[in-house]
Amino acid sequence: MGLHSDKARETLLDAAEELFALHGIDAVSNRRITEHAGTANHSAIAYHFGGRDELLRALLNRHLEEMDRRRVALVAGLAPDATVRDLLAALILPWIDHLASLPVPSWRARFLFQVRSIPSMGDELAGSAVRNPEVEELIRRLQAALGDIPPRVVQGRSMILGPMVLGVCAEYEQRIQDGTQEPNWAGVGYFFIDSCTGMLAAPVTHPDDFLTLPTTPYLL
Repeated sequence: MGLHSDKARETLLDAAEELFALHGIDAVSNRRITEHAGTANHSAIAYHFGGRDELLRALLNRHLEEMDRRRVALVAGLAPDATVRDLLAALILPWIDHLASLPVPSWRARFLFQVRSIPSMGDELAGSAVRNPEVEELIRRLQAALGDIPPRVVQGRSMILGPMVLGVCAEYEQRIQDGTQEPNWAGVGYFFIDSCTGMLAAPVTHPDDFLTLPTTPYLL
């Protein structure tokens, strides 16, 4: 693909991410995306992506390589007896570092928050969260480090944590855009690490798990 085509594709991705973040997935037509991208070719999404679902998948997979490289470095630095907090840091910080690297305004967290309202895309989002060996290894080590907590409880708690982290990031991104919040993504990241550590490792006071699902993603 040529440089011009690559640029046109990125412009469409930028336009779609912004509009989806602001208005929701279903409220934005392909035509509106192409117009927001500044192109008169209303079939540009079909040309560059093949269709709307493929556009959404391209948006979901955007920047993942960058986050994967950061996570690989963090995992390589973990001690064999890494704590729950250390393991969660390796999961969470690549996402937070990515948000911190984006220009203001950014739309990434709000776009992903909107994606969760689409069942099929929510599954795609969950799949992208656990699709690489580093994340799988971190989840395995977390489960081992939380050995005193029943697996079903860990599963239920992590089901809560994922939407919580994403929702707070989406709201924080909005406040930065509005000018009511000075960006401090590092502070947000370490707040999440501490909070998620406390929730996952908290004592179990009831024999029955409140929330269980066959499979749930860990955070992001």
